[in-house]
Amino acid sequence: MMVNPRRISHPNTISNQTSETLTPSLSSLFFFLKRPQAFPFLLSIFLLLTWLSLRLQRSSLFNSPPNRNAFQTLDHDREANLVRFSSHFFTDKRGWLLNPISAASDASISGGAVNCASVHVGEIRPGGMRGNHRHHGCNETFIIWGAKTAFRLENHQVPEKGYAEVIIGANEVAVAASPSGTAHALINIDPIRTAFFMGCQDSIINYNSSATDFKVWKDL
Repeated sequence: MMVNPRRISHPNTISNQTSETLTPSLSSLFFFLKRPQAFPFLLSIFLLLTWLSLRLQRSSLFNSPPNRNAFQTLDHDREANLVRFSSHFFTDKRGWLLNPISAASDASISGGAVNCASVHVGEIRPGGMRGNHRHHGCNETFIIWGAKTAFRLENHQVPEKGYAEVIIGANEVAVAASPSGTAHALINIDPIRTAFFMGCQDSIINYNSSATDFKVWKDL
């Protein structure tokens, strides 16, 4: 009884030119990768590379130095009695929405308005300024957005200057409070965009009376 020899099949090459240029070792690898048995091998390689990538990311996270600029910004914001958010932080599909009283309270900002007896909303065009005055008869809470804006607040605990000043980014929303008897100023330092703000005061201010000091800072 004759036994037929087992026929060995070879994969069809993509083209005669490709088979001529491939070395025997590359041809064997190409043949192996085309077989279903290669799938567990390829999956193992993928998992190994993923594990190595995660280990490297974790190592860089724990070994990298802290972001000093972020800590400095937070300290300066505290001195200016201000907290900032990304403009996308409070958004739904319609956009962001804030209540100045509750936003200041939730952010632990002290000295702001306890209610909104007087409200004013306005814009500050590039290079313009609002404020640079001191109210003796009310606390005031601000919401500031829309452009790169400097906010200055009188703070005698800041050495030499006697005030804190921070820069609010064009894509940020800031909530700030100016207690009664504390000077404040908002300056639009953006070359293009218009800044917008809302001021909430817990009493009615008569700007013609002596309860407000004007032009507190001569450099503004």
